Amino acid sequence: MTIPANDAPLEVDCPQCGTRVTWGPSSPFRPFCSKRCQLLDLGAWAEESHRISGESAMDEADIETLLAQADKDAPLS
Repeated sequence: MTIPANDAPLEVDCPQCGTRVTWGPSSPFRPFCSKRCQLLDLGAWAEESHRISGESAMDEADIETLLAQADKDAPLS
């Protein structure tokens, strides 16, 4: 990321709460304003409130087929 020509520090909005954050070494949680906002965002991804849209790479039938094949290929102990 480049600094604008006027040498003013780049500022962004915290994606969680909207607080202005200076983008630079003085902001260790960038683009978030704090550890709290960073963890709230991580929690939203973990509980799947945030997700990337698109088709699933595999459906249930594909997963079952792969698991059955893995069980067949597993060495006997």
